[in-house]
This record gives sequence, structure tokens and C-alpha cells, in this order.
Amino acid sequence: MKAEAFARFFGTPTFLGAQTLIVVVWIALNLAGVTQFDVYPFILLNLAFSLQAAYAAPLILLAQTRQAARDKAQADADAQHREALAVANSERQAQAAQTTTQLMALLEQNTRLTEMTKELTERIETLTSEMHEHFVRKDPPQA
Repeated sequence: MKAEAFARFFGTPTFLGAQTLIVVVWIALNLAGVTQFDVYPFILLNLAFSLQAAYAAPLILLAQTRQAARDKAQADADAQHREALAVANSERQAQAAQTTTQLMALLEQNTRLTEMTKELTERIETLTSEMHEHFVRKDPPQA
């Protein structure tokens, strides 16, 4: 975690500004003669940059490796989530198909019952008409 934070800090404007300021002050102090700890061609400054690069490159690679591992874990989790959604969708479609089949069966049964009701109603009507004719046409008893 600290290595990743340090590697992230290398790319910030703050780091670049601070490093630039240090290099400018370093060179100015040595060129102006205020100090002589690293005279031109600035071997010590070059060594400091080499040391920084020696540590920065592995830290940046470490951060990239860890980020790649996190990205892979996230991609795997996303794939599992998509798969779970696909399975749930398939289950819902199967349930909808089953419900549709049941509804069609109930509709067919309702149609048959309606037809039977119609037939029975027609038969009752016919019987009622026949009975009416039989009783109305029958001659009244003579006394």
C-alpha cells in the first residue's frame, strides 16, 4: 500500500514541481559558488537521479501489477455477475413460458366450459319450448 501510494506520488504535479525546484536550487547554488559540494557536471545530482530511478521503476511496476490484479478480480466479479444475471433471466423466461402454457390450458378449459354451457342452455331452451307446446296445445279437460 505504501509502495503504491509512493508510486502514485511520482506522477503528481506536486512531485514534479518539488523535484524541479530542488534541481534548480542545487544547480544555482553550485554554479554561483555558494557551495561546492557538487560542481559541474553535477555527478552527485546525476547519482541522485539514478538512485531515484532505481527505486521508482520497481515501485511503479509493483503498482501496475497490483492494479492489474485488482482489474482482473473486478473483471472476474463482473463476469460472474453477468453470468448470474443470464441464469436468472433464463429462469424468468422458463417461468414465463410455463405460466403461458398454464394460461393457455386454462383458456382452452374455459372455452370448453363456455361451449358446454351454451349447449346446455340451448338444450334447456329446446326442452322448455317443447314443454310449453305440450301444455299449451293440450286441450283443457272437459267437464
